[in-house]
Amino acid sequence: MASLIEKETAREADRPMVAAVFVNRLVSGMRLQTDPAVIYGMGRSYRGNISKSDLRRDTPYNTYTRGGLTPTPISLPGKASLDAAAHPADSRALYFVARGDGSSHFSETLDQHNQAVRKYILKKER
Repeated sequence: MASLIEKETAREADRPMVAAVFVNRLVSGMRLQTDPAVIYGMGRSYRGNISKSDLRRDTPYNTYTRGGLTPTPISLPGKASLDAAAHPADSRALYFVARGDGSSHFSETLDQHNQAVRKYILKKER
């Protein structure tokens, strides 16, 4: 868990919330759907972008196709990620998206998440 948190955000303040999202997803039976794990599973074939076909390609590290945690860590977590994994935030958030400034926006519902994606990700692609 801590290794996934480590790769998801460089912002120490967001790590307990990322941990909360992962815990909430695991408890509810959702898949983690974390891109850094998919990238790790791609190995040397990763060229800087993830395609929809990459997200569908099953590897032991593809958290879009497999439930639960990855079979091994995907990075060496630092103290902040270890602390966050041991003490996730008290939150019902199930989703997060990068704001583009190093921080993340957290949402409890898919509708809220989709609005955040439109605000922070899709606006950049126009």
